[in-house]
Amino acid sequence: MPTPSTELLRLFQNHLPESAIPYCLQLWEESPFHFFVKPPRNTKLGDFRYRKDSSIQTITLNSDLNPYQFLLTFIHEVAHHRAFARYGTRHAPHGGEWKALFKLLLDPLLTETVFPRDILVPLKLHMRNPSASSARDLFLMKEMSKYDSGNSATETTFFLADLAPQTHFELAGRKFKKGETRRTRILCEELTTGKKFLVSRLAKVIRLD
Repeated sequence: MPTPSTELLRLFQNHLPESAIPYCLQLWEESPFHFFVKPPRNTKLGDFRYRKDSSIQTITLNSDLNPYQFLLTFIHEVAHHRAFARYGTRHAPHGGEWKALFKLLLDPLLTETVFPRDILVPLKLHMRNPSASSARDLFLMKEMSKYDSGNSATETTFFLADLAPQTHFELAGRKFKKGETRRTRILCEELTTGKKFLVSRLAKVIRLD
């Protein structure tokens, strides 16, 4: 059985809930992969990179995820790793094969010894039919975000999805007006330029009115 490196152990200890580390190490030992923690990326929480010409594949996760989001994303990507090992390219990336493996791998962790109850309840609901990204589940992500480091929510800080249409808000120092919702993103107009942008409905914004 492969032995995890000191660096892998350090990454797990720094980013995972302590109670989940032995299980995550077991998953790696059963089917090893290269594992890296990357600077935050706006377009994804993590990824799995499959290369036919490589015997060891690669998983990366963002460094800014709280321990519970890190764990969920880790299992999400390990499920991709197992799906490609078993089915190669003969399956849809987030199809039935991946969903079955994701459920199977996460099930041993769905306890209050690993996840706080406020996350566990919506997470169990989410896992009945997991989507390509947990970020699409607004209820789950609201509960998950409570554990973000440096959470500085105030009475004027909201998820964009919670604001009424036409509400003015501030994001990254720029002022916008909320428009129509398009699946997981919301069309918003920048007040100073009139330009329109698609913004994640899970963006944390400051309400201005």
